[in-house]
Amino acid sequence: MGGGIGTRWCAIILFALASGLTTYGDKCNLYQGNWVYDESYPLYDSSECPHIRKEYDCIKNGRPDLNYLKFRWQPTNCNLPRFNAKEFLTKMSGKKIMYIGDSVSENQWQSMICLLCTSLPPQSIMNEQTVNSTTTTTFEDYGVSISVFLSHYLVDIVVEDIGRVLKLDSITDGDVWKENDVLIFNTWLWWYRRGEKQPWDYIQIGTNITKDMDRMVAFQEGLNTWANWVNSEIDPEKTTVFFQGVSPSHYNGSDWNEPGVTNCAKETLPMNGSTYPGSAPRAEMVVEQVLSGITKPVSLLNITSLSQLRKDAHPSTFNIFGMDCTHWCVAGLPDTWNLLLSAVLV
Repeated sequence: MGGGIGTRWCAIILFALASGLTTYGDKCNLYQGNWVYDESYPLYDSSECPHIRKEYDCIKNGRPDLNYLKFRWQPTNCNLPRFNAKEFLTKMSGKKIMYIGDSVSENQWQSMICLLCTSLPPQSIMNEQTVNSTTTTTFEDYGVSISVFLSHYLVDIVVEDIGRVLKLDSITDGDVWKENDVLIFNTWLWWYRRGEKQPWDYIQIGTNITKDMDRMVAFQEGLNTWANWVNSEIDPEKTTVFFQGVSPSHYNGSDWNEPGVTNCAKETLPMNGSTYPGSAPRAEMVVEQVLSGITKPVSLLNITSLSQLRKDAHPSTFNIFGMDCTHWCVAGLPDTWNLLLSAVLV
């Protein structure tokens, strides 16, 4: 559970500094590695970022332990480049970037906005606008827009006479998405929601309408519809597509060798090493299976395993709704997701 920085972490730090690791290259697996303590972290002061949704602003909500901010992802055979806001915006000049998905996508979008806005000079011009399901921040000096489009399932929910219908074979928002140059998709969090938190009444595939079905099967059907949309609608010469791997939650201590623990409230340090004791989420296997069948280029932002190691990085009780071991503090882990995205793009 909790605790300070011990000798184990010191040894890891010394190894990382002394090992002479190679720089990032095409043959490096950026997603295989471990978390190392780094006194130069975090990459920004969250109090200087006005864009953090209050549920994720852990420091503002009173989180007293700050060790979770001090860990840097270290790939095994290379180095993950430190984020450079000016370089990122220069390389992305004139482009539109959009995160598409549920609140985890918003988590990552807010992190990216903070990484950028806290690194730019005070005279930089930024505008923010919300239209329907899309919130866009534009960095006027570079002509770069970064948006988040809220879509819990990627496929459609349509209000009909019988009620709200989740249509697993329909996507009507695609025309908005493909106006962008970089797309980062995500969906999973809402697929097992039931009761009052379930935003639909029926599921439809083709002409078949049912009250419910196996949720993992429904998830795969929805992802297949998204994959078909990518294959038919995306022009790889114009648009770069990513799919974010499944973001893990931490409510079962047995997954990290602490049986009986039912949340992340007392977790203050990452897991040691590079292997998580618990198994990979079934949903991640579905994601990888669907992506393997897409004919257009799609990159997996493979954040699942490295995020499983971060049982300490959730808001836990330091938010406005109660225990949250699903989302992530900002500043925090989503910054690393964006470093990985930047490493591929820049």
